[in-house]
Amino acid sequence: MSAGEHPAALEAIGLSKQFKTVDAVSDLSFTVPQGSITGFLGPNGAGKTTTLRMLLGLVRPTAGTATIAGVPFAALTQPARVVGAVLDSLSLHPNRTALGHLLVYTAATGLPDSRARQVLALVGLEQAAHQKAGTFSLGMRQRLALATALLGDPQMLVLDEPANGLDPEGIAWLREFLKAFARSGRTVLVSSHILREVEQTVDRLVIVSEGRLVYQGGIDDLRRSRQGRILIAGSDPATLAIALAANGITDAQVLPDGRLAVTGAELDTIAAIAQPAGVRIFGATAEPVDLEQVFLSMTSGRYAADYQPGHHYGGPR
Repeated sequence: MSAGEHPAALEAIGLSKQFKTVDAVSDLSFTVPQGSITGFLGPNGAGKTTTLRMLLGLVRPTAGTATIAGVPFAALTQPARVVGAVLDSLSLHPNRTALGHLLVYTAATGLPDSRARQVLALVGLEQAAHQKAGTFSLGMRQRLALATALLGDPQMLVLDEPANGLDPEGIAWLREFLKAFARSGRTVLVSSHILREVEQTVDRLVIVSEGRLVYQGGIDDLRRSRQGRILIAGSDPATLAIALAANGITDAQVLPDGRLAVTGAELDTIAAIAQPAGVRIFGATAEPVDLEQVFLSMTSGRYAADYQPGHHYGGPR
């Protein structure tokens, strides 16, 4: 481990899982550093839930190892105090109240009953303590599942699609909750199939497709590795595109509104080429990188040719 690098809170090493003839996960390795919020991303069916279940000892890998705090989940002496997990918010007993549900878990783990009320307050469900789970909205079920994960005051949270069913206010609440959790030195691994859902929350990404690693690294590193477009309003966009191509800038496209979208060049360079070509530039707008589009291109298999040195990439072998 290099200087300044945080130790791994969770780690997958060569994880593979085969169900009959289906390779759900294939030779998957990644780390989740302590104190980070790591987004575990991939399209539906990419193997995310299977991987999380292997991390938590719920599914036996066909090959490879998974560790939490340096040991397999089964070796943790007090697992509820180390890691809390939300993998399914739909398995709540419909006739059990929110408080009753939590008291079952406090009794099973040797925690004081007072902890149940504390976590209900943490997730904003204190007013619903005596309401039956069967009457809860999907968003309330997600909050109760999160409260269950928090009972042991764990050092890590593993959350599978936790924003599912939350309204915009609930998503904003979850974002701030997870950030505060990580600021205290704790760790979050949160899965999603929508990057925009977690983009403002996470600081690291692990992206998988078809059970294989596609990208591992910082979200800012991914953003910097891709170039945004510059939208040019000019007197003759077609002539400017030809001039740019003659100078090696070939990614230029005339948009329906008449502007020229240019990728891979700075505005000063574009202006210097436009002048001798007889094209006047009336205005320019920098368009930021759309990470969701990058994510979609990576997980649809079109990203292999865009390998960027200095990042951890994987893909079909």
